Amino acid sequence: MVRRIKRGAYIHERPQWPAFSWDSGRISQRLVEVRHRQGRLIGRMEGLGFQLRTEAVLDTLTEDVLKSSEIEGEKLDRDQVRSSIASRLGMDIGGLTPADRNVEGVVEMMLDAMQHYDKPLTAQRLFDWHAALFPTGRSGMSRINVGAWRDDKKGPMQVVSGPIGKERVHYEAPVAARLRGEMKKFLDWFEKERATDLVLKAGVTHLWFVTIHPFDDGNGRIARAIADMVLARSERSPQRFYSMSAQIRQERKAYYEILEAAQKGDLDITGWLEWFLMCLGRAFDRAETILATVLSKARFWDRFAATELNERQRSMINRLLNGFEGKLTSSKWAKLETCSQDTALRDIEDLIRKGVLKKESAGGRSTSYSPARVG
Repeated sequence: MVRRIKRGAYIHERPQWPAFSWDSGRISQRLVEVRHRQGRLIGRMEGLGFQLRTEAVLDTLTEDVLKSSEIEGEKLDRDQVRSSIASRLGMDIGGLTPADRNVEGVVEMMLDAMQHYDKPLTAQRLFDWHAALFPTGRSGMSRINVGAWRDDKKGPMQVVSGPIGKERVHYEAPVAARLRGEMKKFLDWFEKERATDLVLKAGVTHLWFVTIHPFDDGNGRIARAIADMVLARSERSPQRFYSMSAQIRQERKAYYEILEAAQKGDLDITGWLEWFLMCLGRAFDRAETILATVLSKARFWDRFAATELNERQRSMINRLLNGFEGKLTSSKWAKLETCSQDTALRDIEDLIRKGVLKKESAGGRSTSYSPARVG
């Protein structure tokens, strides 16, 4: 039997809902620090030059799409995501990988949120995002309402964990009959409220939307997209050099715990906003890794700019530099580049002779290869 939480235990059931409050004294200094770091990071990235900056944006957006889906337990293909983003942004990265409909849909939603951050957020826009996330009208094997608020015909919207028969309800959303009114309040506030700092507003937005939980599925991904949209407004730029979703993915357990605590607390959301700001700060730290990767790739291609490479070789080197999962073997080369094993070996041996690739120490059937180090 599902263990239920007694009525009145959620913030959306409180009489003052949705009048959020927070301790400005506890929040203000942390907000100042985050804002300062945000400005420094953007300044550093903008100083890279157009080509490197574009590469950093592509890497960041790829990470953002991948990790936002992973938070919900869905693993997308990195090459498909990267190719889809590059294609939509008009970037020539060579060797584009055709993307599945679900990948295209997630990319479409995330890019619309960040590239068109200055456009109003409306119910119809949210419906379009939701339809893009679920192009088949299904979530897994289950048919869901797509491009419309949930109707609760299958029961209340609950966040549940545990095996069948011993499930635990972590959260129960407002009933479907309230959704039209709840979303009107949210969307009116989102566009009209001007007093709250936009970085802080991103945190409030995130919590408010997932608390309403207006869709059958995809609420977490859409909440993070809306928060990214507010962060883009705070920077007045469609370019993104850090990924909040990637940091949340790394801290997923803490993320769900602080969400549950906030949704079962009162309307003072100081704890949630503190965590959100600290997580954002750690996302800035993570951006340094992306910057280091971009600079490393630039040094690599500068070193081998005059080296003659065929299309397969250039494609595979880019795969390796962009975060290839696992070890590169000749059989993987043949499969990924759609060529014979003999052709793959010739390509690899040619790159070793030219100093572009190096053979890893383990030999025999487990022989693998990696890009040469460039100082």
